Amino acid sequence: MRKRILIISLMTTLLGILFFTFAFTSSYYNTAIEQAKSILPIYCNMYDDGYSFDDEGAEALSEELGGARVTFIRADGEVAGDSEGEELANHSDREEVIGALEYGEAFSARASDTIGKTMVYYCRALDDGNLIRVAMLTRSEWALLLQSLSTVITYILLDIVACLLFTYFATYFILRPVEQLTKEAMLGGEVKTGYSELKTITGVLNERNHSIKAQLTELENERLMVKKAQDSKNEFIANVTHEMNTPLTSIRGYAELLCTGQLDEEQRKQAYSTISSQSERLTNLIACIINYNEIDSDDLPPYELNFSKIVEETLAVVKPEADKRGIELIKKVDENITVNSRHEIMSELAGNLIRNAIRYNKQGGKITVTLDYRHFSVSDTGIGIAPENMDKVFSRFFTVDKSHSGKNGGFGLGLAVCKKICQRQGWHIGVESRLGEGSTFTVEFSLN
Repeated sequence: MRKRILIISLMTTLLGILFFTFAFTSSYYNTAIEQAKSILPIYCNMYDDGYSFDDEGAEALSEELGGARVTFIRADGEVAGDSEGEELANHSDREEVIGALEYGEAFSARASDTIGKTMVYYCRALDDGNLIRVAMLTRSEWALLLQSLSTVITYILLDIVACLLFTYFATYFILRPVEQLTKEAMLGGEVKTGYSELKTITGVLNERNHSIKAQLTELENERLMVKKAQDSKNEFIANVTHEMNTPLTSIRGYAELLCTGQLDEEQRKQAYSTISSQSERLTNLIACIINYNEIDSDDLPPYELNFSKIVEETLAVVKPEADKRGIELIKKVDENITVNSRHEIMSELAGNLIRNAIRYNKQGGKITVTLDYRHFSVSDTGIGIAPENMDKVFSRFFTVDKSHSGKNGGFGLGLAVCKKICQRQGWHIGVESRLGEGSTFTVEFSLN
């Protein structure tokens, strides 16, 4: 910036110096010409018949006039006498001679052909038709310019020094507020200034700071999400490993006992039964994990379906299981409640909530299933959930009663699946429970 200011100030001032130099030179030259024009007619007035019309007379008049050049010219342009005593050619083509013959007097300024210097000529016609011409030496514009060159160079050097000082102090006072703004902006705070010219800069800096803060916040959120996802993945793997380890340990143990051949018939039957049940449990666990993971990769389009019909079908399917335990199913299902989803997804949601209500209910308990256009809820009179476990209910592989784990596919993934389904649908799922009295799971539909 300093370099740019220096160049601009130098160019401006140098052009100004050169312009005024030429202007003053031209003005001085024109003034000198005008002064000569006012003096030369007076010189001519001093001529009278006492001067001979030849070189001697011209020289005598010149001495009288203080050295001004005097030339006597006949009417035909021939030079009759000259104070310089030179042989001059016919002057009928001279501008001042032509003007004097036509108008009685005339001026002209030009370089003399004989002495090579700039002269101002005044020519007057005499009564006898002859002409007298008086000339004064003057300097041309270029001569004046060259004469003033040393002064101009001095001013140019002074100008350069002045521009350097001006640039230093100007940039110091101009840049200091900008540097202050930059320091404030680097601290990340709100930038303010009392200079109206810098309001635009402060606006840009504040906008940039806000943008950077937003980006940093976004990056931090993404970092936390990645960390959370990584922790969730590690937890998922640990839970899967733990859940698989139990049936695999049983299968391996009984298989090793069978290989020894030391079991009697009754023990072998027990071993075969355990291996079969644990294999089925392992198969169910794998199926649940696959089903849980497929929800994230599901990209099939949704469609409008009758959720009331799905709930009725689910209740019909689980009724025999409820009857075995003496559990009463109470329906409060409005007809033709439609949602925008898919049949298998909504069957999974209803089935998990209703089966959990049966699984964790008391013998002879009740289950109330409610469905209207606002929500779907399943209430039971079961074992309930302890307050310290309320925030873990929808976590993967979490079960309220570990004694139920593994039965009928109960691996603690059902409610996690329900939560993931609701999140993808834009719905909210929540739970209210009291330990030993029962729980109510509610899905609130979006009204959009």
